[in-house]
Amino acid sequence: MRDDGILILRGGEVRAALDGRESEIIETVRAAYVAHGAGESALPQSLFLRFPGEGRERIIALPAYLGGGFEVAGVKWVSSFPNNIERGLNRASAVIILNSSETGMPEAILEGSVISAKRTAASAALAARYLHEETGGTTGVVGCGLINAEVVRFLLAARPDANEFVIFDLNAARAHQFAQHCCGLRNGLEVRVASSVEEVLSVASLVSIATTAVTPHLADLSACAPGTTVLHVSLRDLTPEVILSCDNVVDDVDHVCRAQTSVHLAEQLVNSRDFIRCTLADVLAGRAAARRESGGVTVFSPFGLGVLDVAVSKLMCELGARHKFGTVIDSFSPPFWG
Repeated sequence: MRDDGILILRGGEVRAALDGRESEIIETVRAAYVAHGAGESALPQSLFLRFPGEGRERIIALPAYLGGGFEVAGVKWVSSFPNNIERGLNRASAVIILNSSETGMPEAILEGSVISAKRTAASAALAARYLHEETGGTTGVVGCGLINAEVVRFLLAARPDANEFVIFDLNAARAHQFAQHCCGLRNGLEVRVASSVEEVLSVASLVSIATTAVTPHLADLSACAPGTTVLHVSLRDLTPEVILSCDNVVDDVDHVCRAQTSVHLAEQLVNSRDFIRCTLADVLAGRAAARRESGGVTVFSPFGLGVLDVAVSKLMCELGARHKFGTVIDSFSPPFWG
């Protein structure tokens, strides 16, 4: 590719290249977290574009630079329109642009929703691997959309002992369709549809919550057994009081304490961030224990960092070059004007 050209990777190409590479993506996400935790990144706050009179629709810009062997810069522009599901469209759509960290020139444009879903799921699976001490047992799923579908796929890669899932969604038909999808991921996998969130919490020691909720709706985790790990992927399901009662691990303290996440609401309630014990990078680097000694429920709240998007996007570009995916547009940039 010429210096003024740009690589275009479509959604089908991205999915074809990344499906089946769950372990490789998890390792990429782990390395990105470690580099970010070591200060080898530049990560401005995400920018939220909201629409007047609309509560849930938004488009978010996540710019990032990641060093630590990655040496990649870019931005993800991702939208969330929950009503799209009724229109027969995906809730989320995204595009990722990668730039040269040496010249700033744009080098690649990738369909970003597949990458976004997979890096989110890889982050959750990585947290489950390092934070959740119990082996085997039942895994709970609250919210039967695309994100939790990827979470299940990545959990099966990160925790081969996972063989039983109990799931819940407000839409019962969606839950049963999700169950059929999960059963197709591994022979002998047991998947049961629960009648309530409380039922999931009472039987599962590892729970992934990924819903479209914009305000907290879960005010009680007393059904959870000691040692339970909650992957709070959608960030706004737990009340601040519940957050304050748990052992809290996040991906980035500054980033997760904004945009009215449950962690942000808890910070506002007590005017402190002391209830956040550590980041996942601290655990990965051995700077913090996986869980607090007093036991209880550990909650992982990942805001979703742009460094993960650019890291997985770089992996995708490398796979594209290796396996001849994508389309190169030459002379994308204008000629040099001395």
